[in-house]
This record gives sequence, structure tokens and C-alpha cells, in this order.
Amino acid sequence: MAGRGVQVHGYRAALCSGKVAISDPSRNLGAPAAADPSDARRWLMRISDYALAIFLGVVLAVHLAMNAKVGSALANPRVANAFFWCVGAFTAVVIGVTGWRTGALSGIKDVHPALLTAGALGACLVFAIAWMTPRVGAQSVFITLIAGQVIASMVMSHFGWLGSPVQRVSLTNVIGAIVMFGGVLLATHVA
Repeated sequence: MAGRGVQVHGYRAALCSGKVAISDPSRNLGAPAAADPSDARRWLMRISDYALAIFLGVVLAVHLAMNAKVGSALANPRVANAFFWCVGAFTAVVIGVTGWRTGALSGIKDVHPALLTAGALGACLVFAIAWMTPRVGAQSVFITLIAGQVIASMVMSHFGWLGSPVQRVSLTNVIGAIVMFGGVLLATHVA
């Protein structure tokens, strides 16, 4: 495959004679492939998934900063957190009811009880971030939050925990995480 190329999540896209050719190394060991429309769709879906994840990261940062601001205004981050969770619960019920089907909760008996604590975990997480943001600043909180997410996601993916597809941590992944942590130190360093 001559021309300029880019590797994205295991797929290789290269510009050849004005056309994009997509290859999946697991299917053809990296050999050039004809532009298979299903490969192109999968690759574009991955790109849109990553764009959505970035957008959700922005939404999370704004949401948590809003919660912290309300907590500061009330001089009580716990009350702000409780208020946000009440509004969130109402919104979740509205979203759930609009997509409700008969038997939607029939599989709940198969869910391990520990997994049902995710709501409490989320409430504690939002409270802690709302409490920390006015103390150390949004930049430091969110950048270090991302660092923690990288560590957790690498471990979860490596072992396939909580339904994550197994993606073994490689030396390249570890080097990338170390570089990111260096960036965290530089970005949160107060001069």
C-alpha cells in the first residue's frame, strides 16, 4: 500500500491514488487490501465513537464544574451534590420511560448486587470532585482525573473486567501512560 497512511485502533487507512484503502491487520496480516466498504464503515464508526467519547469528556468536565460552582454558591458541596442527583434521577426516569419496553427489568435478577452500587459510587465521585474543584482548581482535578481513568482503563482492559474486551497492556501502552503522566505533572505544576 503506497502512499501516506494512518493507524487507528488496529485498522490502517492509506491514501492511494486518491482513494482510501482500509486494511485490518488481524484479517490479512497487514497486507494491502481492497477498499472493503465494511472495513471503511467500521473504521469510521470507531472515529465517531472516539469523537463522542471526547465530547462526553467535555460534558463531564462542564457538569462537574457546574456542580462545584453550585456547591461553592451554597457553601455546601453535599447539598449541591444531592440536588444534582435528584435532577439526574428525574432525568434518568424520563429517559427510561421514553424507551421502556415490557420486561425491561426482567434480567435484573442476573445482575450481581455489587454492580447495583454504581449509582452510589457515581454520587460519591461527583461529590468528591465538587468538593475538590474549588480547593485545587478545575484544571488540576480534571487532568488528574483523566490520569486515574487511564490507569483504571488499562487494568480493566488488560484483564477484561466488567465486560471490557481484553486488550493486553503492551510496552507501548505503558510508555504512553508514562508520557501522559509527565504531561499531567507539567499541566498541573503551579509556577
